[in-house]
Amino acid sequence: MQVSELQQEILKLKQQQDVCILAHSYVAREICEIADFVGDSFQLSVKASQVKNPTVLMCGVRFMAETVKILSPEKKVLLSHPQAGCPMAEQMDKEMILEVKKNYPDYLVMAYVNTTAALKTIADVCVTSASAVKIAKAIENDKILFIPDCNLGAYVAKQVPEKTVKLLQGGCPVHASVKPSAVREMKELHPDALVLIHPECVPEVTEQADFVGSTTAIMDFAKQSDAKEFIIGTEISIAEHLQYDCPDKMFYPLTKDFICSNMKATTLIDVYYNLTGQFGEEIQLDAQTIRDARRCIDKMIELGG
Repeated sequence: MQVSELQQEILKLKQQQDVCILAHSYVAREICEIADFVGDSFQLSVKASQVKNPTVLMCGVRFMAETVKILSPEKKVLLSHPQAGCPMAEQMDKEMILEVKKNYPDYLVMAYVNTTAALKTIADVCVTSASAVKIAKAIENDKILFIPDCNLGAYVAKQVPEKTVKLLQGGCPVHASVKPSAVREMKELHPDALVLIHPECVPEVTEQADFVGSTTAIMDFAKQSDAKEFIIGTEISIAEHLQYDCPDKMFYPLTKDFICSNMKATTLIDVYYNLTGQFGEEIQLDAQTIRDARRCIDKMIELGG
């Protein structure tokens, strides 16, 4: 079966079963093309809560599907690939952070949205990469325990020097693996290109950027800029999507190794099998977890995140 034929079958099944398909920007182009919404994880969760479809299929990773369930507990939420996890979201657990909090009792726990539902239950406020600086400035506490990404946390601390930010050793292994030398090498190859970097990269990388922002912010910047060449410092698929969307511009991945295997786990055929009941996993969260995890998200929304 051709890709286009499979896409048509998926669209037909989606309509018949009244399913809303969400695709994170890091998944394959052919999946994005059949999704109802494409974007960052929290943005997708909000979109899912606004539609009437009783079933939502998240083409992404587990914490994203959990966030959809937290915001839409009445809906059936499917994760496209049961093994699609997130090393950053899973590297810290509830018990670990409760122990850390004993040593920092007056610190507010600020959790990146890239955390498990269980960890969100003990967080005071949630943030996205787009809203982290804004929320840190707006939050009443002047002491923040930022989890789990120390690189995003370091970026926040630099932008909000009036707050004390405690960091733990954690983060996205893919973004954190990028060496500062990679930026210098790409700049030598493409001297006219602007460098757009995700704040999950190490400070020595983000310091060399012309623009630092979330995945959506990077894409918006590139589309709106008058520049014609860009070095894209986040998952390799973003350079591909931008090249399709802006054929008159050139986009270069910061490194060919900028690949998230968990995001790439879901294939178009997986989406088809999800809709035929042969694959995928329904996300199950108990009512208390949903209620407790929702508090930090509601606090973020209250603060304008």
